[in-house]
Amino acid sequence: MARSPQRSPTTALSLGLIITIAAVVAYSWYITLQISHLRELQNNLVEHNRRDSLQLLRVQNDLNSLGLAMRDMLDNDEPYPLTAWSAQFQRIRTDLDSALQAEAQLSIARRTPEQTQYLKDSLAQFWDAADRTFALAQAGKDAEAREQIRLSLQARQSTLNTAVSRLLVQNNESEQQASTQVAQIYDRVQSQVYRFLTATLTAILLTSLYLIRANRQLFARIEALSQQRSELAQKLISSQESMLRSISRELHDEFGQILTAIGSLLTRSEKRIPEGSALHTDLREVRDIAQSTLNNVRSLSQALHPVMLDETGLESTMDWYIPTVEKQTGIDISYQKSGVPFALDGGAAIHIYRVLQEALNNVARHSGAREAQVRLQFSAEALDLEVEDHGKGGVALAARSGIGLVAMRERAELLRGTLEFSQPAEGGTLVHMRVPREGNEANAG
Repeated sequence: MARSPQRSPTTALSLGLIITIAAVVAYSWYITLQISHLRELQNNLVEHNRRDSLQLLRVQNDLNSLGLAMRDMLDNDEPYPLTAWSAQFQRIRTDLDSALQAEAQLSIARRTPEQTQYLKDSLAQFWDAADRTFALAQAGKDAEAREQIRLSLQARQSTLNTAVSRLLVQNNESEQQASTQVAQIYDRVQSQVYRFLTATLTAILLTSLYLIRANRQLFARIEALSQQRSELAQKLISSQESMLRSISRELHDEFGQILTAIGSLLTRSEKRIPEGSALHTDLREVRDIAQSTLNNVRSLSQALHPVMLDETGLESTMDWYIPTVEKQTGIDISYQKSGVPFALDGGAAIHIYRVLQEALNNVARHSGAREAQVRLQFSAEALDLEVEDHGKGGVALAARSGIGLVAMRERAELLRGTLEFSQPAEGGTLVHMRVPREGNEANAG
């Protein structure tokens, strides 16, 4: 039954990323807008209100100075005439007009036009009364002038003072309202921050759960594929060994017996022919060719699948194989054995032999070395096989994807062992295979 293809999580993750980025951008824009609004509120209301209050206090101070001056004018103990206060009134008037002009530019938007007009009219009426008072004083009518101060100027000054005080109170109320608005904005932004963080954490949690689920499915699929690959590799290697064993037996039994029979027939025929004759010489040459072919067939049969591997085990096979490789390749191979040997299962022995065979083939074909070392070590837990050369192959050999190296790794995995490639200090390549004793010993289970 065909496995339905699984959807890649890339699309969902990309969509989630886009949504998250959009949410972050929108939230950043919202925060920026709120902060800008808050800054504008502080600048336009709080700061302007403070500066406006300062100007109103200046106006109130000028009005208080006028009140003190009028009190002194009404005091009969003063030796100065009423006209002496004209310069002081003029100075206060100039400063008062300047303060009101500055205050008009800073006044808050909540002030009604009626309030502004009332302040202007009251101030104009006060200065008209003050001008009439000083006109009476210049005409020598001090009594009438003082009466004008008592009945008109002081009342108008008090009215102006009250109006300015009301404006100051209004500014204080506006400042309190602005503070309340600022607090509301902070509360709203804080609430939005909590909501955004909650939504972001929820999105991250959902994305993480989705990733965990997708990764579990992916790893489960990889594990299943790895198991299938391992099973397929095992079947392929088993089929290959079965085929090589069959071919080896055919060569050894069928062709070997035929060539042996041909050699016997040629020997008998050679004995019936007189020595020195041309036919006797030809028969000897044919017999030598048959014998050479028989030797080659036996060597090929042993190379495909050594019969002694099944009969005498791995050690004896290596004792025969390593000198054979030396003769065929001209490489001087140093062979060392250590530890207490233990019998291996037939499948394990053939896999170790094939790894040794492939490693020595790589030495002969790729390293260019004229010497090599083979070390076989038995221990209580495992068997270690090392093939070392000091040629030019290096650890780059392990990076190749040749079928031989792939088969070496597969054979090590089939034995639940390890296969490592490293570079010795002298250069070259060191192949180290470690096979656990448990599960690979001949009498194990």
